[in-house]
Amino acid sequence: MVKATFINLPASKKKIIKQSLVNEFSTYPLAKAQVARIVAQAGIARGAFYKYFTDLNDAYQYMYGIAIKAIHSPVELTSAFEPQQYYQNVADFIEKAQQSSYAGLIKMHILYNENSVGQPFPRELITKLDPQNWSAMVLSHATIRLVMENPEQEKEVMARFKVSLELLKRGTN
Repeated sequence: MVKATFINLPASKKKIIKQSLVNEFSTYPLAKAQVARIVAQAGIARGAFYKYFTDLNDAYQYMYGIAIKAIHSPVELTSAFEPQQYYQNVADFIEKAQQSSYAGLIKMHILYNENSVGQPFPRELITKLDPQNWSAMVLSHATIRLVMENPEQEKEVMARFKVSLELLKRGTN
């Protein structure tokens, strides 16, 4: 967790450090990110970095948390399966991610980091989602990943996603 010494920094200094973190994590997967590049760009001592964050993973979790809150709208769990809502949520996420100053960080997270940061899957989703909504959620995340990997195929991937959601809907009738 980010340390109080970082939280209490003047806004201008925090902004510089945050931008350095975004630049690093947008350019390199977490496994190849370096404190040395971050501190050089931010113009701070290496020791200062460790006064602000426990380690590189801590700094990554902090920045990713900010990025995802800026982009990802909360999704309400409902018992009714609504294909159009899933489609719209994914389309909105992709658009916001692509237009965000965090676009590179989000892409790196999805393509390289999400399996290595150790965030457990929310238990409530495992227990509360019926198979139809579970399938749509998994398909939604796969669609986002495909678009991030192949942005030139976004239109085709989204069209296939829409058809697949409709197939899921028909599966209960």
